[in-house]
Amino acid sequence: MLPRRKTRQIVVGDDRVGRVYIGGDAPIAVQTMTAGYTYDIDACVAEINRYADAGADLVRVAVPERKDTEALKHILPQVKCPVVADVHFHYKRALEAIEAGVHKIRLNPGNINDRDQVNAVIDACKERKIPIRVGVNEGSIIERKDKQRRMEELGKYFAGHKSGHLLAIMIAKLEEYLDIFEAKDFHDVAISAKSMDAALVIDVYTEISKRFDYPLHLGVTHAGPKSTGAIRSIAALSTLIANGIGDTVRISYASDHIDEVKDALEMLYCLGKRERKGIDLIACPTCGRIQVDLFTLVQEVERKLFREVTLPIKVAVMGCIVNGPGEAEGADVAVFAGDRRGIIYVQGERVANVPEEEILDRLLAECKAFEAKVKRGEAKLGEKVVEIIPPDPIGELGSGEAKIKAGLVEQVTIGKS
Repeated sequence: MLPRRKTRQIVVGDDRVGRVYIGGDAPIAVQTMTAGYTYDIDACVAEINRYADAGADLVRVAVPERKDTEALKHILPQVKCPVVADVHFHYKRALEAIEAGVHKIRLNPGNINDRDQVNAVIDACKERKIPIRVGVNEGSIIERKDKQRRMEELGKYFAGHKSGHLLAIMIAKLEEYLDIFEAKDFHDVAISAKSMDAALVIDVYTEISKRFDYPLHLGVTHAGPKSTGAIRSIAALSTLIANGIGDTVRISYASDHIDEVKDALEMLYCLGKRERKGIDLIACPTCGRIQVDLFTLVQEVERKLFREVTLPIKVAVMGCIVNGPGEAEGADVAVFAGDRRGIIYVQGERVANVPEEEILDRLLAECKAFEAKVKRGEAKLGEKVVEIIPPDPIGELGSGEAKIKAGLVEQVTIGKS
């Protein structure tokens, strides 16, 4: 992976909810957006806090009407993380959100045609030290004398690209937007250029990163349901991050937004861009050797440990005795299954051999017991790598023993005639 690109840094938050640093050498921040109505105060607070508990660093809310910005006055004192107000079309919603104490503004200048109105928002944010995220679209907010020439120049530059026209439009519009902010000497800005096309997202952010030093908000818009949206989003965002591009991310799904947060964090964990919190769960994909209901076991382990374990304990759930021992060696807590049973190891030490129906409870208990030892300083994560000898496949975990006793197969002993 390439080194992280250096950008300006902005700060989002306050003394009560804490401050999130975006850009510079700060960790890549994760954000999402509420799906409900902002004016529904109790539901909005509950939704924001649910995302914060799942690991979101900041949460965006829509404020299309005055009743939404009025609600912010009651929402902000109750939430656990910084809140971003999403403003379109009416600059007064931004001013009202700023007055209510919101921590960041998402402004779409292309939808606000009056430059004086945009300047009013910039002035209010500058006074309160509130950052603004700006994006690109088909609209424009100022007329440039060389606008047509610039479009032609960019068009020629990207002429060989399949999406060259779109790249030219997005970059030219972004340049126009940023002229306004720079004219006001306002630099607490993050920028974004989203698309539903993962390949275009990679290309446009790559080009933007060459031209501007503002922190970049990454995302694939209209990504679809989680089943396909995860692939579309990770394909683009992980590529950019691996190339050192990106300071904050939102994965967007047309489904429960809690999955946006979880998947964004997992992506960053896997790329080594965030320090993992909670379990690091690995599991075999299953095959014809499996002898337990591994799919259900893995789902239950993930569901329960996500709530009950906070340290990044590596947990391996393996379905047979072929790959299980090898995986168990690298895990803090591991189980590999045999003939409707499971052997559980803690840092290479065998601690239990239980029937299938007891695997989940015993595995959870061992994970929590190990976490307690780590917190007491009696153990360290990933400290021990102990050789694990696989069990005899015709022994206590194998299915061969019963067949031998029934006279169905002949026992073969290696090394003896």
